[in-house]
Amino acid sequence: MSSNQQGNQTQEDYLDKGLDAAEKKFGQGKVDPTKMRDTNEKITDTARSLFEKATGKHIPEKFSN
Repeated sequence: MSSNQQGNQTQEDYLDKGLDAAEKKFGQGKVDPTKMRDTNEKITDTARSLFEKATGKHIPEKFSN
């Protein structure tokens, strides 16, 4: 297991961390980002795909895992 992974938590990039922060801030304590990890990963993957499709550019590595 790499040093960036702890337990069953996957490595998060900046987009994943940003979504987690937004859930914590606007979820009013009702949303647990660790429990929503699979759903959040689908959301961020879709956002990356739409960005790349719209712009024709790839997202930098630090924003995409």
